[in-house]
Formats: sequence, structure tokens, C-alpha cells
Amino acid sequence: MSDSKTFLLDCTLRDGGYYNNWDFDTELVQDYLQSMATAGIDYVELGLRGFARHGFRGGYAYSSDAFLSSLPLLPGVCYGVMVNASELVQHADGALAAARLLFSPAADSPVGLVRIASHAHEFEAVLPACGWLRQQGYKVGINLMQIAEQPDDTIVRLAAAAQRFGLDVLYFADSMGSLSPEDVRRIIDLLRQVWKGSLGIHAHDNRALAHANTLAAISAGATWVDGTVLGMGRGPGNARIEYLAMQRGNGNLSPLLQLVSQRFQPMQQLYGWGSNPYYYLAGMHGIHPTYVQEMLADSRYGNSDLLVAIQALRASGGKKYNPDTLEAARHFYHGAPHGEWAPQELLDEREVLLLGSGDGVARHRVAIEQYIRKARPVVLALNTQTDIDPELIDLRAACHPLRLMADGAEHLRLPQPLITPAGMLPADVRASLDGKTLLDFGLSIDKQGFGFHSRHCTLPTSLVAAYALAVAASGKARRVLLAGFDGYPGEDPRNAEVNDVLELYQAQCSAPELLAVTPTRYQIPCSSIYAL
Repeated sequence: MSDSKTFLLDCTLRDGGYYNNWDFDTELVQDYLQSMATAGIDYVELGLRGFARHGFRGGYAYSSDAFLSSLPLLPGVCYGVMVNASELVQHADGALAAARLLFSPAADSPVGLVRIASHAHEFEAVLPACGWLRQQGYKVGINLMQIAEQPDDTIVRLAAAAQRFGLDVLYFADSMGSLSPEDVRRIIDLLRQVWKGSLGIHAHDNRALAHANTLAAISAGATWVDGTVLGMGRGPGNARIEYLAMQRGNGNLSPLLQLVSQRFQPMQQLYGWGSNPYYYLAGMHGIHPTYVQEMLADSRYGNSDLLVAIQALRASGGKKYNPDTLEAARHFYHGAPHGEWAPQELLDEREVLLLGSGDGVARHRVAIEQYIRKARPVVLALNTQTDIDPELIDLRAACHPLRLMADGAEHLRLPQPLITPAGMLPADVRASLDGKTLLDFGLSIDKQGFGFHSRHCTLPTSLVAAYALAVAASGKARRVLLAGFDGYPGEDPRNAEVNDVLELYQAQCSAPELLAVTPTRYQIPCSSIYAL
């Protein structure tokens, strides 16, 4: 990339802020600004600019002129900020009035570039604000987000609207990280049908293609390209600015590479951005990468949970991020619980053997099967556990809506009746189980503890293990044996979560005795399947 007309824009403090609430260390920012200047980076986007939001966010989430003027900004670099179009077009007084509240004339500001991140439905409504910002002396660009989701005629129509307003640069953003280099070239061809100005690309690295897509855009005529230090950015991150600077081949990169090794590599280990199989799958299926980012940061989601959630989001639609979706899915059930099936019909004074998902079931399969044939407990498997002879499993239990949707086809194949809050499930989840024998046992969530009733229960969490234990208690089982409740290695905080649930359960006077019969890290009485 030797074309001197290609401008490099670094947006680390803006895009990377999704990992640390835009609260960057002062010394790091000083080193960062120096490295940008010596590396010859043309534009540095210092953060977002917008109106106050609930909760703490650092200075780079608002990037006011007063705050930016306190930074050691260096000559030779044009500094910019990004505004979300939604904050402008949804303002009570309109987009133009909102822009006037956020910006003074460029002559009075350290900012020279304003970029507006816009969805397709906001694009034309925000253009008048772009025109006003240009009149104030700013360079102005629009980032058309989620371009992979737009039909060709929409892309051409929006490019024509941009052409009429004479923006300085029209960007397109691979928001889902789903584009290939071929897709990038095709999109540029569509934009070029009507857009005659400068083109830019903002690439995401879900499928480890951000750098390749950026180079493809340059070869197809894009002259503005984004990057971040070590790719730090929302979800899997972006093209790496150090690679783009190397590709262009001018500037002193030594301070930038030192910044990478000394400051950003430890941050990457802490926050965990970068492409991985889950971001790759999200990119393939057009799922917003923030869903994956949130799950990776939440210790309650294991590898199998991530896959289940991605499959369910693929089925239900996850193109637009909703911060409530994942938590609502974990604790979906609200309102008065109800059910039609009473577990006491099958479990009264019986011993129940719960089969969890841990390796203990497979490792001790022979002994478990021998015990089942000898003692004839009611065997209740969690979700789709299949490590023992299926003829020995009597029932299954599942309650998490996302998991049920993802496992629907497997449940239809498995022969056992499924205990689930059938009457409380969303219609699409219920439809995925059509034809399955369902034992409708309702639930509600109350963090204070358990409640056992004839046809429903109250749980402190929607973990399927808690649901199955409540089934046993509501059914007045004599004793509950646990196999495959291994726990998590090391200091994994999920152990604490499960231990809290088990402690609440055992505190109930009506809860049956618990006994783990395969190795467990949980704080429950433990024996051996070989000693029973």
C-alpha cells in the first residue's frame, strides 16, 4: 500500500473503549498520541461525542472540546470524533438542533473531522446535520453500518443521497465481520455507480479478514481506511493499524510497536479481543459481535453455552444488539408460574439419579449403568446428555429458552419425555419442540431461593440443574444422586454460582437428600457410585 493518497485513520480510543468504558490511562494516551504522530497516521479519532448516558463512562465516551483540549495533541495529525446518528435523529428537536448542541465552529475546536455512524434507516435523516457541520468548517463523513445486510438498491440509493450533500468521505462498515474481499469489491462497485467522492472502509475481524478486506478496498479505490492498535475494538476488533502502517511504508513505527508490546498486548490478555471461533461463527451468520463479546466476558457462559446461544441467535435474529437479550434469556420467566404436570406422579418416595453434563458420567458409565439396573432409580438427564444407554434414561429436563431452541431437533430425536415449562415458553421455542412429549412443569425466578409446588417451582436462577432439583423436590423424591456434576476447574467463578444454588436448595427443609456419586468440586456430600 504505497499510494500516498490513502489516508490512515486510527480509532483505538473510540472503538477500543467498548472494552474499558472509554476510560483510558493518561500515560497510555500520551504514548499513543506520540506513536500516532511518529507513525504518520493521518487521522486519529479520539472518541465518541454524544449526550449524557446512564452509568459511568470515561472522557473518551463524550470527547468534549474542553476534555480534548487537555490532551497533549500534536501537530501534523487531524483529530476527529464519531457521533451515533441515532443520538441526532432521535433528539426531541431534530438532528440539526442536536448537532448544534454538540459542536461549536471548527475554528474553536481541537476537532477537525466528524464521522457519523448511521444505520440505513437513519442515513437520509442525518444528512442535513452533516451539511451544517461542513459549514462550521469540519471534514465530515458518514459510516454506513451493517452494509452486508442492505440490498443493492438501498446501497445505491443512499450513495446517491450522500452525493447530493457532498460529504468529504463515505465509509461503509462491515459491522458483523461477515464480508469477504469479493464482497468488498462488489459493494464498492455499487457505491461507485453514483458516489464520486472519497470512499472509506471500517472492517471488523470476526473471520480474521479485516486486513484482507481493507487491502481489497484499497485496490478497488478506497482512499480512507481504519485501523486500531493491535486491532483493539468492539467484539473481535478491527484491522491492525500497525500492519496498515507497515503496508504503506512511511513513518517511524518504532514507538507504535513498542506501544503494542508494552501496553496493548497486556490489555488484550485482560479484555480478550481478537478473532476466535465464536466471532467467526457470528460473522458467518450475521450476528452482532457484541453478543459474543458479552458472553465471553461472562463466566456463566461455557463453550457449549456460547455455541447454543449463537445457534439460537441465528434462528431468532441477532443482527441488532439488544443489551437485554442475553440476560433475559438466562432469566426468561416472569409473572405467575403455571404448569399442568405434577412430578409427584412419578417421583413420590423414589430415588432420582440426575445425569449432568460433566465427564464423570462417561468416565464411570459402566458403574452407573450397573447401579441403574440394580436399584431402579428414576433417571433424569439434563438437556441432551447421552453418555449412558438411552434405554436407561427415563426423563429429560430443560428450561433455558435459547438452549431449547438450539437443541430442538436433538430433543425430537431423543425418545424420553421432556420436563420443561412448556406453557410458559415463547411460541418459536414451543414450535421447535412440536411433536415432542412435554411434561409441563412451570417455573418463576426469585433470587431469594427455591419454592416447591405441585405443578411449578420457584428458582434463584434458570440453570437447568436448579430446575431438575426442584422437580425432584416438588415430586417428593426420597433422595437425589448426582452424576456428572464435576464442577469447573481452578478458581472458575461458576463454581461459586452453582455452590450458592446448592446451598439454597439444601437449606429447604422439604428438599430431598443430595449425594454426588461421581467426583465433584461442589460443596455437597459425596460418595462413590462403586460403593452404592
